[in-house]
Amino acid sequence: MSMPERKIKEQQLNINEEKQPFNLLNISIIKKFIQSRWYPGIFQWAAFVVFSIIVYELVIGTVNPSKNFGTSMVWVLWWPIIPVLFIVAARFWCTVCPFGKLSDLVRKFAGSEKPTPKFLKKYGIWLIDLFFIMITWSDHVWGVVESPRGSGYLLLILVTMVVITSVLYERRTFCKNLCFLGGLAGNYSRAGMLELRGTPEKCRTCKTQSCFKGSEKAEGCPMFQYVRTMDSSADCNLCGNCVKSCPNNSIRISPRKPTKELWLIKKPKLEHASLAAVIMGIVFVQNITMLEIWEDILKVIGTYTGTSNYTVNFTVAYVISLILPILLLLGTAKIAVLLNKNADKVKENFIRFGYAIIPLDLAGHLAHNLFHIITEGKAIWFNTAGLFGANMGGDLSLLSGPAVQWIQYAVVLLGFVGSMYTVYRIGNRGSFKRLAPYYAFMVFLMVANIYLFSLPMMHRV
Repeated sequence: MSMPERKIKEQQLNINEEKQPFNLLNISIIKKFIQSRWYPGIFQWAAFVVFSIIVYELVIGTVNPSKNFGTSMVWVLWWPIIPVLFIVAARFWCTVCPFGKLSDLVRKFAGSEKPTPKFLKKYGIWLIDLFFIMITWSDHVWGVVESPRGSGYLLLILVTMVVITSVLYERRTFCKNLCFLGGLAGNYSRAGMLELRGTPEKCRTCKTQSCFKGSEKAEGCPMFQYVRTMDSSADCNLCGNCVKSCPNNSIRISPRKPTKELWLIKKPKLEHASLAAVIMGIVFVQNITMLEIWEDILKVIGTYTGTSNYTVNFTVAYVISLILPILLLLGTAKIAVLLNKNADKVKENFIRFGYAIIPLDLAGHLAHNLFHIITEGKAIWFNTAGLFGANMGGDLSLLSGPAVQWIQYAVVLLGFVGSMYTVYRIGNRGSFKRLAPYYAFMVFLMVANIYLFSLPMMHRV
C-alpha cells in the first residue's frame, strides 16, 4: 500500500468513527416530497419555462445587453449564484437544469438507449475541461456575454448537443461526459455542504441494485452511479431517483462540513486537479480583462507577437493565465519533494494537493461575479418589468464600489481558509514544515486574487 493510500485509509477510519450524520430524509415531509411525483419535476418545469423565455429574448429581443431580459438573467443573476448553489446544495442545479429535463424528454420519445461510447467514458472529463476553456476563450474573442445573440446561439448549440446525445445514448450522457458546467459542478460540489450516500450495512445485502437499474417507481441513476460504492458528490444530481427506488430505506441526504470530501479523495485524478488549477487561471483572466490596465497588457504582448490583432494577443494572455497555476502547483509539488525526502512523488503531490485549490476557485468565481450581481443587479428587475411593458431604468448598482470590494475580500479570505485547511487535512495533519510549500502556494493565490479585486473594474454588460 502506497503512502497516499495509507494516509487516506487512516483518514477514512477517523471519519467512520465520527457520529453518524443527520439524515434529512428522517424529516417526513422532505422524504415524502422527494418520493412523490412532484420532485424534481416541479422545479424542472419551472426552470424549463424560464429558460425558454430567456432563449427567446436572447435570440429575438433587443440587442442591447443592458436591456435584454435574457442577458441579465443568465450573466447577472444565474452565473453569479451558481457557485453558491454548489456550496449549499451540491449538484442540485443539475437536476433543475433545463438541459437535463430536455434530455429526459428526448430519450422518452426518441432515445435509442445505446451504451455511452467507451471513448466518452474514458476521456469525457478531458473534453469537459477543453469545452470550458474554449467557451471562455470564445466569450472574450467573440463577445458572447456582451451579445444577446451570441449568448442565445451558445445555448442553442448546447441544446443541439443535448438532443443528439439523448437520441443516440442512454441516460444523461451529455451531462455526465460533455457538459462544461457539469465538470465545474463536479469539482465545486466536492467542497459543498450536502451529500447523498447509502447505508453500507443495507447496501451490502441489496440484491435489486435499483438505485442503478431503476424500478417501477423511477428510472435508474441518470448519472450512472451505484449508491453502494458512491463516495463523492461529484456525480450526484440529487434527482431523488434512488430515494424513490430503494427498497431498503438505505439512502441518506446529509449536511456536512464544507470541503470535507476533499480531505480524503480515494482515487484522486489528474484531470480533476488540472481543472482546479485551470479554473484559477480563468478567474485571473476574467478579472484582468475588466481592468483599466488590460489595454496596456495587450500592447506589451503585441511587442512580442508583432501584431495588434486582439485574438492573437488575447490568446497568448489566456494561455499564460491557464498554464501559470499549473506550473506553480507543479513547482510547489517539486519543492515539497525536495524538502521532504520521504515525500511522495511529484505527480502524486500535484494530483492530491490540486484538490485543495477548489475552495479558492469557488471563492474567486463567486467574488468575481458578485461584482456583476451587485453593481448590475437592478437590471434583473428592470428587464423583467420590461417583459410586461413597464419602462424602468436608472442606476443598476445595489451597493457602492468600495462595499463590493470589501465583500469580495471577505469571500476570497473564506476560500483561502478553506484551501489552507484542506491542505492540512490532505497532508494528514502533517507538520508545518512538510506542508509549508502548499501553504505558501495558497497564500500566493489569495494575495493575487485580493490584489486584482482591489483594482477598479469595468462593466462588461
